[in-house]
Amino acid sequence: MATSSRFAFFLFCLSLLYSTALSDLVISRVDRRVENGGNEIASEVLLAFPNMQAKNLAAIKTFYSEGKGKEKGSSVSLPTTLVEPKGMPQELTFYSVSLPKGLGKGGAITLDVLSVFTHSLQPFPEEITQADVQLVLYQDSAYYLSPYKVKMQTLGIRLPGGRVESYTKHPNSKLVDSEIRYGPFEKLPAFSYSPIVLHFENNNPFAVAHELLREIEISHWGNVQVTEHYTLVHGGALTKGGFSRLDYQARPAIRGVSSFNHLIFRLPPRAHSIYYRDEIGNISTSHLWGDSRKTQLEIEPRFPIFGGWQTSFTVGYGLPLQDFLFKLDGKYMLNITFGSPMDEVVIDNLIVKIVLPEGSKGIFAAVPFPTKQAEEIKYSHLDIVGRPVLVLEKNNVVPEDNIYFQVYYQFSKISLLREPMMLISGFFLLFVACIVYIHTDMSISKSSASYIAKIQSEEVQATVQQVLNIINQCLAVHDKLEASLRDLSRTGDVQSCKTLRRTADAQLKELVKELKPLTTFLHHSPQASHILPKVEELIAKEKDLQDKMMLKHSTVVDCFEKKYSGKDIENRIAPQQQKLTVLRQEMDDLHEFLDEI
Repeated sequence: MATSSRFAFFLFCLSLLYSTALSDLVISRVDRRVENGGNEIASEVLLAFPNMQAKNLAAIKTFYSEGKGKEKGSSVSLPTTLVEPKGMPQELTFYSVSLPKGLGKGGAITLDVLSVFTHSLQPFPEEITQADVQLVLYQDSAYYLSPYKVKMQTLGIRLPGGRVESYTKHPNSKLVDSEIRYGPFEKLPAFSYSPIVLHFENNNPFAVAHELLREIEISHWGNVQVTEHYTLVHGGALTKGGFSRLDYQARPAIRGVSSFNHLIFRLPPRAHSIYYRDEIGNISTSHLWGDSRKTQLEIEPRFPIFGGWQTSFTVGYGLPLQDFLFKLDGKYMLNITFGSPMDEVVIDNLIVKIVLPEGSKGIFAAVPFPTKQAEEIKYSHLDIVGRPVLVLEKNNVVPEDNIYFQVYYQFSKISLLREPMMLISGFFLLFVACIVYIHTDMSISKSSASYIAKIQSEEVQATVQQVLNIINQCLAVHDKLEASLRDLSRTGDVQSCKTLRRTADAQLKELVKELKPLTTFLHHSPQASHILPKVEELIAKEKDLQDKMMLKHSTVVDCFEKKYSGKDIENRIAPQQQKLTVLRQEMDDLHEFLDEI
């Protein structure tokens, strides 16, 4: 089977529960029929399971058919409920099945019981490599656990194929092909139990959804939008050692036999707008085909899923509203499936959210099995009070739970006009606002205080930029002086170096003259009061930088004329160079501050 540790058992003709002593009832044959050996009429059937097994019971259904052989009629489902009968062992969990009619003394009835268990297979060993096959353990009882005497019974366990490592031997047991048969056993007392353990190969993928959130959003404009968020894990034996994609692609039947790399979704016939994505984005490795009876989606995760590996993804699709929403007695009825459309997956926790149109009321759900129910509110586009959301939650969900359930609610068609009217009103108001804006003079008077302040602020900014441009020209002159010193050490041309210094000194004096009218303007402008101190500080530092740069230049030239060594020259100018470096950094900071204003 493709699901994670999932077994289905067909138990026929199970025990009867009635108001007197249980010992009066006798099971004539577990695999065929049960009869009433007491004196009173029995109206219920009692099913017993060990507590450790019952906690993994995902679904239980009982069917009754009238007639025998070719005259056997259609099956009818019977109510099966959890009960706590008095005087029964605390180690057992009991379910009661209501019979369609009372069963008198000597009467017999045939029942079909389907019990689905999850997480009943234990990987053994718990860790395997990529090249190993997957072996699992299954534990049960060779005898059907019943509170009644059993005249005769048999047990058949059908395995998925592959080798059988071992199984509990019994005088009446044998292995035939892929099925282990125990029995027949005769005249067993009540609560008979004989433990058996099977160790066999099972390479089927154990797809387990730790959590599945299904959101079903109803729009009376003609669509049902379904969004499913999966957190999926391989629940089989954990993978140890490295993973080789090369080996996997070359020999997947050997180097990854227990992994799975694709999943099948069986969607309703007219599903549309189907997408498949994960946290990274849309995944293109998917295949879709269908006809008037079904739509099948096959998706491939980004990587093959080995034991213990996990992946998260989202599948979404739309459905025609008329196929799932009906109106009955003044109410709307949503009729849609509960579980996942994915083939053979076990869901540890399933949350189904039905998002109804805004304004819905009188909401209730009819679900064919127990679920936790709650209500919440969801806000979407153009919502005012929010959309009511019915939340259904169930643990331990299997494909047998993917059956139809109903949600009933009341909704006025007038509410359909709410959002269109909001859109129309919004566009109308926008249109009116545009007309008013076009015909309104929004210009600012040139004589107003705000306009004058704006102009003055722009003039101040322009003046500051002129100051910064002159400072940049001064710094460029300093760079030429530094370059002349480097050339001096290479060429030894002292005269050229002195000539450049005189030229640079003249250029710097001219630039300083250009700064004076600009600083004067800033002094007289009220808009410049907050930045004037920074401008003056920048100009002062530039003057200091000029003095120290000229001193350094003349020192180097004089030392060179006197034929000092390079090391002596460096020692003489080291203090000057340190001050120049600090000044240059401070000027860069001021320049950056003023440039951002």
